[in-house]
Amino acid sequence: MDEVDILISGGGIAGLAAAAGFGSAGFRVLCVDPAAPVTERDAAGSDLRTTAFLQPARALLDRCGLWDRLAPHAMPLEVMRIIDAGGARPQARVSRAFDSDELSDLPFGWNLPNWLLRRECLARLDDLPGVTFRPGIGTTHLFTRSESARVTLSDGSRIRARLVIAADGRDSPMRQAAGIGVHTIRYGQKALAFAVNHPVAHDSVSTEIHRSGGPFTLVPLPDYQGAPSSAVIWMERGPRARDLFDMEVAQFEAAMTERSCEILGPLRLASRRTIWPIISQKAARMTAERVALMAEAAHVVPPIGAQGLNMSLADLRALLDLAESAPADLGSASMLDAYHRARIRDIRLRVHGIDLLNRASMAGARPLRDARALGLDALYGLPPLRRALMRMGLGAR
Repeated sequence: MDEVDILISGGGIAGLAAAAGFGSAGFRVLCVDPAAPVTERDAAGSDLRTTAFLQPARALLDRCGLWDRLAPHAMPLEVMRIIDAGGARPQARVSRAFDSDELSDLPFGWNLPNWLLRRECLARLDDLPGVTFRPGIGTTHLFTRSESARVTLSDGSRIRARLVIAADGRDSPMRQAAGIGVHTIRYGQKALAFAVNHPVAHDSVSTEIHRSGGPFTLVPLPDYQGAPSSAVIWMERGPRARDLFDMEVAQFEAAMTERSCEILGPLRLASRRTIWPIISQKAARMTAERVALMAEAAHVVPPIGAQGLNMSLADLRALLDLAESAPADLGSASMLDAYHRARIRDIRLRVHGIDLLNRASMAGARPLRDARALGLDALYGLPPLRRALMRMGLGAR
């Protein structure tokens, strides 16, 4: 039976970042995932979503040996703009810009495509002799004792680890094997993710446009094929989202241009469309014997305010801090209890807060949309509250 310090179940961005972080800290790490990561933009199955790494994530990515690889591809996010378009027609009636200059001389964050993040994470793992990544292999069974965990893999091999990190998604096999329950909220929404070109420069402004069904979010990307480009997340109720997904390109481009209030001019589709269901979910606990949950195994939120993966990186930061401060206690009950205490309150607050924001964004009735616009105006009009909300959104400690 092979032995490692840490077995990471899940080779998504969070799992790969965790492997890079613990490998950089000198731990022996095995990371497995049943699917091989797709690392090219236009390849079948590539993840066309993007991730906005907020300010606190940069230091962690540097600690993991990833930032120098990512920085040349990163698009700074200088301004977060929120538009309410809940009037009789889809046009901006309230627009408020939250400028990073109010907090520091750094951008709010940096945006990168998910397929590229996987590519650069894998390149970093190749430089770490203590890290092994085995794509095409998943975790199937878990057996724990106070001193270690034994995990059976889908190829029949068994691994003994001091700590098992479940970073294997919202349906996490390791969370289920550890007997940790979850609370799930289903909204009847789906999100479409794709890239667009547009004639008006985005000027490093990320924009959320609220009307009904969910936000329409434009996040800056580097120019594509010589034209300004943005990533789009478009959330709608399920039937409407499916109709949009199935539309002919010309009809879809007209629909998304109208939904964007034409703030960047006519939008042109610059990638294929992907679609996935929207839920909120949180685990009852962050840990079990020799097991730590992180990322979507622990919490899932709608894609609002760039919170999802940044919450995952906060999980990783807490785990790394504890592991490096007391390497001999890796995976112990005291370490895992400390991890649970460090993360559970923030996770519950953010899952609840994003749930409320999503429900407000879904509002279809005109009086509720009017109330949402008034609320945006009121929050923006109080500078101390505005700055406090921006710091909270960044996840700054």
